[in-house]
Amino acid sequence: MMFTDLNASTYGHSTIFYNAEFEELLSKIIACYNLMLTDNVSLSNDENSIRDVLLINYLNDNSVRRRVELTDYLFNREVPESITIGRTDIKIETQNTFQDTDAYYTIECKRLDASNTKGATGLNAKYIQKGISRFVSKTYSSHYKTNGMIGFIVQPMDINKNIEAMNGLLKGSANTTRELFNYNIVSDFYYSYCSTHSFDGDEILIYHLMFDFSKHIK
Repeated sequence: MMFTDLNASTYGHSTIFYNAEFEELLSKIIACYNLMLTDNVSLSNDENSIRDVLLINYLNDNSVRRRVELTDYLFNREVPESITIGRTDIKIETQNTFQDTDAYYTIECKRLDASNTKGATGLNAKYIQKGISRFVSKTYSSHYKTNGMIGFIVQPMDINKNIEAMNGLLKGSANTTRELFNYNIVSDFYYSYCSTHSFDGDEILIYHLMFDFSKHIK
């Protein structure tokens, strides 16, 4: 499904292509999330630990990669960026990376819980300050002006209401031009969103996936 909900006049053909490519990637990451639920994974309440299970046991597992057709991509964790000062949670290399080493996608992962969802010290605020804002401030690179975040839900919550609380915190921050809005990537996954942000005179797109692991935290 190609992203078409922005003003098309601000996007060249290449950007539309990369949005579509990234959405295809995200659909396969969602497939891995569903496999994790089917496998009834047991997870620690720790951001890096959850990310590592997703990355090592699914995104980088050869049998899973073949099953969900991810063999054209490489997934790396905690990689120092070559042109910025950041360390990305997940760096996704594509065929283009072999021609241009700066041509890759970035996904940042953050835990989310039901505590202090509207406060300046809750995990929603951290999701913005240490996630979204880092794409806008160039701590994380944005070669394609298209990147993603995954929220690891570690406590039971109404996810859509939590998005509303997050948007309340996001108003007026992170150079936001459009706050998180629901955007369906695959038909049977209801917790995918997008937001847009000003970036050096351009607009960058951040996709947001909310993975509910609240019943799997040990």
